[in-house]
Amino acid sequence: MLALCQFLRDKYSLAAHGALPEERIRAVETGGCPHAAIREDISINLGPLEELSNLFKADILLCESGGDNLAANFSRELADYIIYIIDVSGGDKIPRKGGPGITQADLLVINKTDLAAAVGADLEVMKRDALRMRDGGPFVFAQVKHGVGIGEIVNHILQDWEATTGKKRR
Repeated sequence: MLALCQFLRDKYSLAAHGALPEERIRAVETGGCPHAAIREDISINLGPLEELSNLFKADILLCESGGDNLAANFSRELADYIIYIIDVSGGDKIPRKGGPGITQADLLVINKTDLAAAVGADLEVMKRDALRMRDGGPFVFAQVKHGVGIGEIVNHILQDWEATTGKKRR
């Protein structure tokens, strides 16, 4: 998320992460299970998002959820565009496991591809399985820490942003 913010922050009004001034960042309490706040009960997230949107006239709000739960995914009531990120170090079997993040996200990012050889992951297997599980939907191989794939990820985000808002890229 940091790399996305750094890439977009000079052209768009963002509210999200450590790449931004502290006043543009909000945390939320999720109560018992963190996944409830991103799927079933989104109300705890709506207040901070509305506040940021109104306060900064944000073009784009980025919501981040951590963890490795393949069943966790943002609710469509909360997020207009969902990016699901998996890590190659989890092995090449991850895309074939499916789950709503893998199958329903608008974009799947397979990150840390530079670690594939070290962990015995086959990127061709991951590509094949991602295409099959996502029914041909878009995915990006990336090395976000090294800036690889960021431009392609941003392009996917901005294509959807243009289609949704009717605005043109800056």
